[in-house]
This record gives sequence, structure tokens and C-alpha cells, in this order.
Amino acid sequence: MKLNVVEALQEFWQMKQSRGADLKNGALVVYEMVPSNSPPYICYVTLPGGSCFGSFQFCPTKAEARRSAAKIALMNSVFNEHPSRRITDDFIEKSVLEALACFNGNREEADNPSTGIGAFRFMLESNKGKSMLEFQELMTVFQLLHWNGSLKAMRERQCSRQEVLSHYSHRALDDDIRNQMATDWVNREQNIPGALSRELASTERELDEARLAGKELRFHKEKKDILMLAAGQLGNMHSSNC
Repeated sequence: MKLNVVEALQEFWQMKQSRGADLKNGALVVYEMVPSNSPPYICYVTLPGGSCFGSFQFCPTKAEARRSAAKIALMNSVFNEHPSRRITDDFIEKSVLEALACFNGNREEADNPSTGIGAFRFMLESNKGKSMLEFQELMTVFQLLHWNGSLKAMRERQCSRQEVLSHYSHRALDDDIRNQMATDWVNREQNIPGALSRELASTERELDEARLAGKELRFHKEKKDILMLAAGQLGNMHSSNC
């Protein structure tokens, strides 16, 4: 009997919820097809908790793209149950070192709670015991705030770490946050023409590379969605000025 991975993935998360997992938005698994009239078709799947995966194979049909996304998401969901995926002191240390490497940071930043990476460490320490997939949405919010320069701007306004964390720790990644960041990119583009298209091209490359490697995609995908939103806002502004 062939496994129906789409059904199996949904049943897995419903089982987790029935066993008491804290899923704020319920156990629903959400699929999103990338608009296309011809293969290869690409599908993203977002799990309860916020993690996102994408089809990682060449998919000649939309149904195959959905199955491919479900397959990698199911593998990660099962792997996520392993004790090594729990947020522990060792896990925090490893994650902080990876973040420093990703953002070309230094050790002092990780130990300074007013920096983006310092806030990331604080968040991890505040969520010890949870699994990474359960923590993903919150982590993505702070990754985006760091990428967008919002954490730096808050620091310049003398906002304390506690104020920033308490404000965002309980917020879902919603349209308000996306619109605020898109507006920031509209302003950036007006000050530095070409900044938006360069960032979008870089983000699309990162997203494709990560998707084909079967990696978690929420940060890359949200970046692309925010930049596309900004491009749309710019287009509307230009058309209204004509």
C-alpha cells in the first residue's frame, strides 16, 4: 500500500494536537502553489508552528509538487520529535554560532542582549524545552526584524530588550508586520534606487537553493513575500502618479 504523504502529514499534526501540543493556530497544514502555467511546478507547505518546506524535486504536475512538499515536511516533522531537536543549552550555543556565521557577527554581539543575535539567544533561552518546529514562527519574526533593520532602529530609539521581546514574542507573523516591512523597503528603494530589485534577486536565489536542498524555508519565503509586496506598492505609487 502506497503512503499518502499529504494525508499522513495532516494526521501527524492532528495527533500531536490531540496529545497536548501547544498549537496556537490549530493543526491545519497549509499548501501554497507558486503560480505557473507549465512545469516544473513548485508548492510550499507551512506547518503548525510556522515552519515552511517546499517541493524539492522536478514536479511535472501540481499534485506531484504538493506530494513532494508534503514528503519533506513529513520527514522533518518526524525528525523534529527527536530529543536533539529540543531547545537545550547545547542547541542554543550551536544555533547562536550559526547565526553569527550567517550574519558575519562577532562573539561580543551574541553576549550583548541589545543586538539582534543577543536577542535571538535570549529568545532561545526563554523557550527551552520546545522543539524547533514549534518555535519557528517566533524565530522567523526576529530574523526578519534583524534583516530589515527594525531591531537596530528600535535600539537607536532606546527600546530595551525586554520591551522588544515582549512586544513581538506573542505576535504571529501577520499582514501588519509584512506591510510595515514592505513600506520600509519602499522607502529604501526611493533613497537608493535598485536596492529592492537587488535584494529580491538575492532572496529568490537563496529560496531556490534552500528549497532544492530540502531546507526549512520560512525566513527566505517571508523575505520574498515582503519584497514582492513592496514592489507592488511601488508599482501602485508609480501608476497613481501617471
